[in-house]
Amino acid sequence: MAKKLEITLTRSLIGRPKDQRVTVNTLGLRKMHQSVVQEDNAAIRGMVNKVSHLLTVKEIEA
Repeated sequence: MAKKLEITLTRSLIGRPKDQRVTVNTLGLRKMHQSVVQEDNAAIRGMVNKVSHLLTVKEIEA
């Protein structure tokens, strides 16, 4: 089974640099406490690492 990541935006984007806001939007997150499920791959992991201080991430089996 392929692993997936459940990514939740837990901190606000107000006052964050533009590159961090763009990264969060690219992950598919638009609002606070919104969750998305993404494939677990190197590109997504890199984006999550860049803004890890804003997110909560759970690994799920799907």
